Amino acid sequence: MTAGLLAPASSRWDLALAAARPERVGTVRTVIGLAIEVAGLDCAVGGLVEIGEPTLAGARAGTPGGTVLAEVVATTRDLARCMPLSNVHGLRTGAPVRSLGRPMTAPVGRGLLGRILDGMGRPIDGRGPLRASGQVAVDAAAPGALTRARITQPLSLGVKVMDTLTTVGRGQRLGLFAGSGVGKSSLLSMIARGTDAELTVISLVGERGREVREFIEDDLGPEGLARSVVVVATSDEPALVRLRSAFLATRIAESFRDEGADVVLMMDSLTRVAMAQREIGLSVGEPPATRGYPPSTFSLLARLLERAGTGPTGSVTGLYTVLVDGDDHNEPIADAARSILDGHIVLDRKLAVAGHFPSVDALASISRVAGRVTTPEQRRLSTVLRRVMAARRQAQDLLDVGAYAVGTNPLVDAAVTHADAIDHFLRQGMDEQIPAADSWQQLGGLVARLGVS
Repeated sequence: MTAGLLAPASSRWDLALAAARPERVGTVRTVIGLAIEVAGLDCAVGGLVEIGEPTLAGARAGTPGGTVLAEVVATTRDLARCMPLSNVHGLRTGAPVRSLGRPMTAPVGRGLLGRILDGMGRPIDGRGPLRASGQVAVDAAAPGALTRARITQPLSLGVKVMDTLTTVGRGQRLGLFAGSGVGKSSLLSMIARGTDAELTVISLVGERGREVREFIEDDLGPEGLARSVVVVATSDEPALVRLRSAFLATRIAESFRDEGADVVLMMDSLTRVAMAQREIGLSVGEPPATRGYPPSTFSLLARLLERAGTGPTGSVTGLYTVLVDGDDHNEPIADAARSILDGHIVLDRKLAVAGHFPSVDALASISRVAGRVTTPEQRRLSTVLRRVMAARRQAQDLLDVGAYAVGTNPLVDAAVTHADAIDHFLRQGMDEQIPAADSWQQLGGLVARLGVS
């Protein structure tokens, strides 16, 4: 007996009416650049639509072959503006459009660990179907401001300079700011292998296709991948796929947080998310504002970043790389991200060129929650080293020309005398993971050698 016959009479009547109701089909009016205008369709912003007629081969394979999947991003009185989630080659005016009646969804569950997904949540690692526990809508509300647990515990990242001088708390959101080629991705891979967080979700947005496999096999490695979920949207993907991949990764991390887990969400890079939104906004007619970014870009960044952090249970510690334009740390995206995030790590090109890794400029970096997750003694050690390093930087011009007189400033004297020891502490090998307790012990020994307070 079928499910319909087992249903109550009223339900069977509703099912019959739904089956007899005529299907509403819209048509493509225009296709200009990234924007597709659709007429005659009842749909809402965020809903998915299918454009074109399925091919016989696609029907046999159980896929929408011959069709283009798109998402509604804006509506007017008569038209819906859509952005494609796949290649639009061959799309023509007058093509039929059907609403799928649902938003984009994300797979969730522990079965995703060790898997590599594309920007639509489909597996691309050749290991068969996902063992997801369910599908949830990609868009979700951030935890309420008064329901978030306070950040009170540190999170070890396995990187000495970050664990001591810019201590990160569980549920913090931190930005890694740097120009291109300064070591952001390498630093993320170190953290993925060295952090004591239970799970890791990695989002590669707009990454070069050549570098994806290198990152997964060389930088992340089997150990890091085993407790990670990787979401990849390469630079040749449509802008909406690149944008949605960031929200997909965030939604997966949120699902683990809802189970009570402490998750690290690493996104490389936030700038490419903003650039994807710029493409979308300009294509649907938004006015360009600062450096061509439409106003929706900045509200989208806030909406995305606020979803990370602590919840009533569990936490999502967000680490977002920000590709600063021309090494200008005051450009619009960097400035907007810095105002939302709970701290920033600055990577210095001069250190990278000199072979200093990780190339973290400790004096320019700050963690806004470090004071809440460290002990008074740890804060004292961190402050002493910062004061010594700052004194050395202020006197650097005098030191370069030999005009500094020894004994003028005890802090500068300590910095010069123990320069090699300080430099050794700030450096760390790519494959070297150091627990936070060992890092603090090394810092304590270094401060004792400096002989200042």
